[in-house]
Amino acid sequence: MLIEIPQILSQDEVATVRSVVAAADVVDGKVTAGELAAQAKYNLQLPEGSAAARQAGDIILSALGRNPLFNSAALPYRVLPPLFNRYDVGMKFDAHVDGAVRAVPGPGIRMRADLSSTLFLTPPEEYDGGELVIEDSFGTHEVKLPAGHMVLYPASSLHRVNAITRGSRWASFFWTQSMIKDDGLRGLLYDLDRAIIEVRQSLNGDTHGTLSLTGVYHNLLRREAEL
Repeated sequence: MLIEIPQILSQDEVATVRSVVAAADVVDGKVTAGELAAQAKYNLQLPEGSAAARQAGDIILSALGRNPLFNSAALPYRVLPPLFNRYDVGMKFDAHVDGAVRAVPGPGIRMRADLSSTLFLTPPEEYDGGELVIEDSFGTHEVKLPAGHMVLYPASSLHRVNAITRGSRWASFFWTQSMIKDDGLRGLLYDLDRAIIEVRQSLNGDTHGTLSLTGVYHNLLRREAEL
């Protein structure tokens, strides 16, 4: 399930995040990649756990918490603190699959990485190349979104970032452990949730049928959620 989520950040929030990360020191992006991914990764990155990464990440986490589309699609249990990367001319990230388990900074907790997210921070007209290319059972998808927009996709997907040929591309990336481990079931719950919302809006309220469907949704979630 690949979902584009518009306007996770307002333009003011994008500007604030950009100013924070642009003023910070960067390191080689290989420092947070696994052994195989490091061989394919050519970019720069804010140090994980740096003051700038925490400040900018808190803005993003607050925005995620109030975004109904993200919460409906991801059904998040844990979200890893956001990381930030920069691709300059010639930089890229060759095809790879994200690691299945990530360490949560600080408390010594590990989390399952069910979903990957890329939140674009640079307007697409400011750079050429840099498309996020995701492969799934439905084919290959090139993603290049406006600043403040995000794409959510299974962490198990083969994906890459095309080389930059002009300008620079800033983005935030992070992983989510969902309450629903199975991607197929998570997709069905998302479809059911969005359908209920659409029907309620078309009827301008609830009926016995929409209340019953809402009950089905929550009882399925209650039955399958891993907490």
